[in-house]
Amino acid sequence: MTGWRSETVTGWGRAKRSECQVARPETQSGLPDLSVAAPAIGNRRSYGDAALNDGGKLIDMTGLDRILAFDPEIGEVEVEAGMPLGTLVRLYAPRGWLPAVLPGTGFATVGGAVAMDVHGKNHHKAGSFGDHLTDITLIQQGKARRITPKSGAIWKATLGGLGQTGLIARATLRMKPVSGRAMLVTERRAMNWAEHLRLLDSSKATYVVGWIDCTATGSALGRGIVEEAELTPGLTPPPKTPRKVPFDAPPAALSPPVVRAFNAAYYTRVPAHGRTLVRPLDAFFFPLDKIHDWNRLYGKRGFHQFQCVVPLAQADALRAMLDRIARTGQASPLAVLKRMGPGNGNYLSFPMEGYTLAVDLPNRPQAERLIAALYAMTAEAGGRIYLAKDALADGAVIKAMYPDHAKWLGQVEKADPEGRLATDMIRRLDLRRLP
Repeated sequence: MTGWRSETVTGWGRAKRSECQVARPETQSGLPDLSVAAPAIGNRRSYGDAALNDGGKLIDMTGLDRILAFDPEIGEVEVEAGMPLGTLVRLYAPRGWLPAVLPGTGFATVGGAVAMDVHGKNHHKAGSFGDHLTDITLIQQGKARRITPKSGAIWKATLGGLGQTGLIARATLRMKPVSGRAMLVTERRAMNWAEHLRLLDSSKATYVVGWIDCTATGSALGRGIVEEAELTPGLTPPPKTPRKVPFDAPPAALSPPVVRAFNAAYYTRVPAHGRTLVRPLDAFFFPLDKIHDWNRLYGKRGFHQFQCVVPLAQADALRAMLDRIARTGQASPLAVLKRMGPGNGNYLSFPMEGYTLAVDLPNRPQAERLIAALYAMTAEAGGRIYLAKDALADGAVIKAMYPDHAKWLGQVEKADPEGRLATDMIRRLDLRRLP
């Protein structure tokens, strides 16, 4: 019998907290009983309250991290939901296989990647995480149910569905064959917004991402560094021992003058003519994982991340958002701009064809006001915000951004009619009709 323990649970942004009873099963046999008691969580890499359940219970799936089957001929691997994606990289890249889509942290679990239908630096070519799954096993009201892309609506409701269609117990990934264990990375400076978009739009690379200086204003607005990368054979230095942030940083650590100075130095680290270098896989895909608990750099109050995507034709709206952020001086050094490919039709999946901007903001009242304004600008531009990062949005806004919400709700109410899987985010956004 799995026991319950009291725990304070936070999202990765640490701005939202909940007091919960947490169970951590070690075998699949305990999941049917647990599935009627509480929602599931993984490594807690969602930034807001998607995996919180204040005053209730949570099922910690990280003890269920086993490989169940692997077909070396086609690169399909079946794993339990608690398997971290970074572990799959370390295990299978030397054997010539790599998960087709990887988010920005290797600590994200397969179950979490399913629940958020995560994307990576290759969305414009490879789509989302769910586009490379062949089946998922859900535990619904105590019974196991295997679904596939041919299952129709329940599949579309599960990918990106915030874990509301049942406990995600295991999944089968179709990995991509790779010929190398390193990344050949080309870095170029983008002097301003127009050049940043030009570099993103013209890139033919498999992996493309832009770091953007959210403190630059005027003619330098939108400056940054665009990275293009391909897998390559080659030798890389042995991995370094990850560092750890041992305490909550004081507010001055990310004050506007410090951030401006850091961003200026980071921008000029790349020569004006650009450069090409070889990096280990982990260093390219998961650059922040080398600093464990880096979220503590924002202090005890934590931080919020704003991430939106707007249609390609609304690039000027995104530029206006960036200008507003830069003029407030609130942004941290962590800001990313990418071009995304078409969406996949899953009901609550975030990606759509357009540009996505992600910006971290220390948790202060002025940041909440800024984010509220950015939400309104996103809605006006016909875009949407990423629920994996959100902690502040209004439910009416979200439902307008995700027009298939009603279809998702229909599947969720069949799968979990008593609302046992609801979380703080579900209640905050009023996404379900709860008893």
